[in-house]
Formats: sequence, C-alpha cells, structure tokens
Amino acid sequence: MHFDFDFLLDTLRQLIAAVPTTLGLFFCSLILGGLLSLVIVTMRVSPHWLPNRFARAYILVFRGSPLLIQMFLVYYGMGQFGVIRESFLWPVLREPYMCAVLSLALCTAGYTAEIIRGGLMAVPVGQIEAGYSIGLSGFALLRRVIGPIALRQCLPAYSTEAVLLVKSTALASLVTVWEVTGVAQQIIQQTYRTTEVFICAALIYLFLNFVIVRLLGLLETRLSRHLRAAPAQSAPNRPVSTTTEARRATP
Repeated sequence: MHFDFDFLLDTLRQLIAAVPTTLGLFFCSLILGGLLSLVIVTMRVSPHWLPNRFARAYILVFRGSPLLIQMFLVYYGMGQFGVIRESFLWPVLREPYMCAVLSLALCTAGYTAEIIRGGLMAVPVGQIEAGYSIGLSGFALLRRVIGPIALRQCLPAYSTEAVLLVKSTALASLVTVWEVTGVAQQIIQQTYRTTEVFICAALIYLFLNFVIVRLLGLLETRLSRHLRAAPAQSAPNRPVSTTTEARRATP
C-alpha cells in the first residue's frame, strides 16, 4: 500500500480542525457527568432504601446497556414526549450536539459514581475515627481526611474512565455531530481511502489520551507525594571493638 504524504498532511489538517468539537464533547460531558455522579453516589451510600435503590437502578441501567442505544434514545426519543417539546429546554435539547453531551454525561455518571464509591469505601475507618476524636466537623472531616484519601484512590480508575470517554465521543458522529470520527467518515466518502484516514484519526485520539493520562498521572503523583518514604538516614559508623581489643582494655 502506497502512502501519499501530501494526502496524509491534508487529512490531518482537516481532522485537527475537528478536535475542538471532540474536546468540547469530552469536557462538557465530563463536567456534567461528574456533577451528576456526585448526586448518584450520595444516594448510593444513603442509608434510606428509596434513594439507595434508585441509585442502584441508575447505575445498573447505564452501565449495563450500550452507549450507542442510549444516545439513539436521547436523540430520537426525547422528541416523542410532548412535555419535553413544549418545555423551555427543547430549543437546546433538540440540537444533536447537546443530545450527544447529555447521553455521554448520563453514561459516564454511572461509571464515575461507582468509582467514587469505591474510593470512599477505601478510606480507613481509623482515619475517620481519628478525625472525629480531634473534634473535626463533618464538612472538615470530608475536606481534610475523607476527600483527599478517596480522590487518591479514585484517580487510577478515573483516568481509565476519562480515556474511555474520549473514545466514546466518536459515537457522536452517528447523531450528526461532526467531530474527529465524523470528519474522517466524510473524507472517506469523498476519497475512498479508508486506511490512511483512520490511521490519522487514531493518531489524534492517541495523542489526546496520552495528554489526559499524563495530566491525571501528575495529579496522582502530587497527591501521593507524602506517601513516598524519605530515604532512611544511615547511622554513623562506629568502630567495632574486637575481642582482643576488648580484652586489652580490660584492667
């Protein structure tokens, strides 16, 4: 197979022009999904059965069904309800971009809620009891003890979820949002050069995910810096007396 480097450069230029759309989908759904996940995890750890069961059902539905089906239901299904069409949100919700953001956010919220719950469950009970024993209030305990430990525990799994979310933005092209994958499909329809175009698209996704993983890795390192033990200071060398020397020193 012969690669036309001029064609590759032109393809990269067109795909890079679509990167802001991909990043917009990613950040909007990440923020919205993160806020929603905080609500879900609060309900998930609630001792009351009604919010707890609702959170369990939400997580089961959005983790157990394909994202593509969820996106189609949001894009094609919301318009079937007259209440939604007549609401003040309809001018926003009828846009393909917002439908893609909403479906991505709803899906990632289910995964993120379980990641956060796992981080909270990993906080040692002794740390919480110690916080109460020194008189910390509930908010101060959350901010100074539970939050930092849980965040440190969540970051490895959350970085994986962030990478999956970047790759999931490619599905937005199926609801007419022209991000990187959508533009790649348009180029293929015009040129019939599938391999070169998708290689260029894959390189862009690899670069974006590399940057995200590195940034989250740096944050994890910063939060864990106090766990790295300082090098133990060696004790000063002392001369060891031999048995003969000890005997000579004996009067």
